[in-house]
Amino acid sequence: MSSGKLSQLSETLIGSEIVRLGAEIKEKNRQGLKVYNYTIGDFDSSIFPIPQELEEEIINAYKERHTTYPPADGIMELRSAVAGFIKQREKIEYANNEILIAAGGRPLIYAAFRAIVDKKDKVIYAVPSWNNNHYVHFTEGEHIVIESQHKNNFMPTAEEIRPHIKGASLLALCSPLNPTGTTFSKEELTAICDLVIEENASRGERDKKLYLLYDQIYWTLTYGDTAHVNPVTLRPKMKEYTIFIDGISKAFAATGVRVGWAMGPVNIINKMKAINSHVGAWAPMAEQKSCSWLFTPNRSY
Repeated sequence: MSSGKLSQLSETLIGSEIVRLGAEIKEKNRQGLKVYNYTIGDFDSSIFPIPQELEEEIINAYKERHTTYPPADGIMELRSAVAGFIKQREKIEYANNEILIAAGGRPLIYAAFRAIVDKKDKVIYAVPSWNNNHYVHFTEGEHIVIESQHKNNFMPTAEEIRPHIKGASLLALCSPLNPTGTTFSKEELTAICDLVIEENASRGERDKKLYLLYDQIYWTLTYGDTAHVNPVTLRPKMKEYTIFIDGISKAFAATGVRVGWAMGPVNIINKMKAINSHVGAWAPMAEQKSCSWLFTPNRSY
């Protein structure tokens, strides 16, 4: 029996392909077939457990009854700890009100798209990349897709972005890139930042700005001569236009702990906070308490 047609969004939205594939592989493993799952960036916690100290802190937080609602933007201790961690490791400074805590990176990306992108707004992103197409679909934006090339390590270049940047609302970048693991060079990311700054300088006071969504959730996992670079370090002016997406899931093998953060301009962070407050996408209080300990000042990583 048909239940009738639903919203245009629900009728046209495709569920996350990579999550579906990951679930299928887990089911095959459960059935006894040995498959190495390189789909969703998850960890086998029997091989890669979260740090023992973090586990103990989470358990202690629950024992101490930290089970109430956290503030919509995250507890002050954690936002301060994240600010200290980022200053220590990346040498960039963010105040508490420029940081938003949520249940991992996904609700933060969703909130950023919702806060910035209107129907028919141009959103620039490269392929391969993770889920940008679905977030553009959610917001009914215009897909501006750059097919990145092997010769550029599958990272979009400034010259590939340049023809599309006029009038765009959002540029979505990721480094190290999901799914390739490749990274921006200092020179290429600097050239992209200069494009964003130049485009915003050409817009009027009342015009919507072009923002950069910079997903760096894998940034602590670089090896050898590879060095992570970020827009704000390269061009301090980019702090006005950049929303960082980050979290503990990859660096600490803590995908299921669900603690992520965004950093960005206060006006956007406040709008993202309001959006997430309606969705209820905050990280649990106990996990926030434990992560406050994880990022205590001068801790070695």
